[in-house]
Amino acid sequence: MEVVQSRRERLRAQAAEEIKSIALRLLAEGGPDAISLRAIAREMGMTAGALYGYYATRDDLISTLISDVYTALVDRVEAARDAVPEADPAGRIIAWGETVRAWAVAAPAEFRLIYGDPVLGYRPPPGGPAATAALRACTGLVGLAVAAWPQAAELQTIGQTTWSDFDADLVAHVRADFPDLPPAALALALRMWGRMHGLIALEVYGHLRPQAQDPAKLYHAEMLDLVRSLGL
Repeated sequence: MEVVQSRRERLRAQAAEEIKSIALRLLAEGGPDAISLRAIAREMGMTAGALYGYYATRDDLISTLISDVYTALVDRVEAARDAVPEADPAGRIIAWGETVRAWAVAAPAEFRLIYGDPVLGYRPPPGGPAATAALRACTGLVGLAVAAWPQAAELQTIGQTTWSDFDADLVAHVRADFPDLPPAALALALRMWGRMHGLIALEVYGHLRPQAQDPAKLYHAEMLDLVRSLGL
């Protein structure tokens, strides 16, 4: 049954979206610390008190932004991954990484919000929507590692890994989804994450362009090397 919003509900939803849109613009223009409820209220022609009816604190707004950004990113990378057949784990890994890079280059402020600059004074609520979205992204990467594991397992000989090496909440979630997964496979997923994001971070923060004329080409070569290192 379709739920019809009242005019008041529609206006409230539009205002909430405008608040987030302005916050993201402030983020892009001045970095995470530029996000201010007072600045947003002033731009919208509202009092700060009225804005608190939408977000009780700046941290609530930032948590919502992080959750929205993370969720949109994961929706995008999952769609790119799923466009590649499951029988091609190498192609799925490359699709994931290439999609993250394309998003980050197009939306550097959003990348910095969730993967880069900490917001001064921000304290994320435990178990909030932002944490849920981040966990979903991590689980997706673990799924990529699981698909690669039959070929990669013989090549993962560096160090001894145990479940105690990782965050307990992450381990509980991962083992619930992948009960047969060894701890070395989770370590592999995190190392894959590092390789995917390393060049992206250099590019977003302006450290790569002076040295590389074509960062996209360099990144693609890194993704090819990643899957080859997994025996794929």
